[in-house]
Amino acid sequence: MKQLLITGFDPFGGEAVNPSWEAVSRLPEVIGDYQLTKLQIPTVFRTAAEAVLAAAASAPDVILCVGQAGGRDAVTPERIAINCMDAKRPDNAGNQPAETPILPGGPDGIFATVPVRAMAEAITAAGLPGKVSNTAGTFVCNDTLYRLLHHWSGTGTRVGFIHVPYLPEQAPDGAPSMSLTEILAALTAAIRALG
Repeated sequence: MKQLLITGFDPFGGEAVNPSWEAVSRLPEVIGDYQLTKLQIPTVFRTAAEAVLAAAASAPDVILCVGQAGGRDAVTPERIAINCMDAKRPDNAGNQPAETPILPGGPDGIFATVPVRAMAEAITAAGLPGKVSNTAGTFVCNDTLYRLLHHWSGTGTRVGFIHVPYLPEQAPDGAPSMSLTEILAALTAAIRALG
């Protein structure tokens, strides 16, 4: 059976919950051909990636991180991570880098090594809103994806990231949201599409 390390973030920005961890923590232990290992990571630049690397010492087949993207109306596998930290607000440790490279001299961008289009199409085929995203932002989610892709470049471990919308109880008036049941179904469909 293939090994999947899947992560979700702790709450940040004054929120009481983070839909990424709420969903990841409730996923089954096995989906398709994958045995899941679940890990909550901190919403902190660099530290989040370091926590994943420590947990992934056994080199799983796939590392899939999940994060919150409030304001999005779909579950969105990320196509690329960029070499930039530019935080509009502090992370959970008070860090607020501005226009700073993640890895000085590193590639400007690194593409995810999971099948992002197939994952998005699988979400849609499950009757849920899913689409490929071409920006993971410049906050901790992008930082984590970039560091992991750089670390595992050229290896047999594939790395990806999925953003999920707000839960209904988080969403400000008029903001899109998805129920936890829907997010769970979308993540399950995406995992089944990993191949």
